Amino acid sequence: MASAFPLKTQIQGSGFPVLCLHGHPGSGQSMGVFTHPLSQHFTTIAPDLRGYGSSQTRQPFEMADHLVDLEALLDHLAIERCLVLGWSLGGILAIELALRYPERITGLILIATAARPVGNHPPVDWSTYALTGVAGLVNWALPGVQWNIDWFGRRSLFRYLVRTHTPSTYRYLAQDAVTAYLTTSTQANAALNTALRQRYNRLNQLHRLTCPSLMLAGAEDVHITAASSLETAAHLPNCQSHCYPHVAHLFPWEIPQQVLQDIDQWLANYPEITSIAEAN
Repeated sequence: MASAFPLKTQIQGSGFPVLCLHGHPGSGQSMGVFTHPLSQHFTTIAPDLRGYGSSQTRQPFEMADHLVDLEALLDHLAIERCLVLGWSLGGILAIELALRYPERITGLILIATAARPVGNHPPVDWSTYALTGVAGLVNWALPGVQWNIDWFGRRSLFRYLVRTHTPSTYRYLAQDAVTAYLTTSTQANAALNTALRQRYNRLNQLHRLTCPSLMLAGAEDVHITAASSLETAAHLPNCQSHCYPHVAHLFPWEIPQQVLQDIDQWLANYPEITSIAEAN
């Protein structure tokens, strides 16, 4: 069995623990759209996964090693049960955690993810990559400035990640996306690419997950299509879903208030998920 890797982790708030897992590229900081509001009522735990952010390693690893790390993190923090929120790759890891440790997971919030992820990203030429570099650098220096959005952002790879090209969305990109991209290691890229080549598919195992689940998807997501997210939702025994129109893979940065409102409503419908008494 692989040894656990110590994860740099951001912990906020108090109350029932909510483990928040970022995507690729990503970091615990990039989950701030969730952790900042949720920490008003819960303890949010947002690790940098192995090979991401401040959890850097030069050693190669496999996707399954993330589960070893996360179990060790929960043990270190003496967390017996928790709610798991996962975005993209983080959602896949959330599903895997629930399959491996069902007694520890009280519920799942799955964001732009799938148990059989399918993408339909169009081909990209060199000019689009160049425009993305310019858009990203200018947006990092001048977050949300409109002329950069209009001249470069809308013609760059950002147009596949978001559909609402607003200053507020681009401020999220500047604050959380650029650093996450730059600190995602070659080892993390290699681990993900290996997993993708193996055609990940856990649909036939989802019947085992009886905890309440919430699936949120963007209708214009080309990285993990809404159809594949909703397919996962249909296979989960106790799952609600929302598919938001006119948004893409990074929709929590496009419509944060709507997403948080739907999460809050779901949590209100299932108070047992975050009941301290139930967890002890």
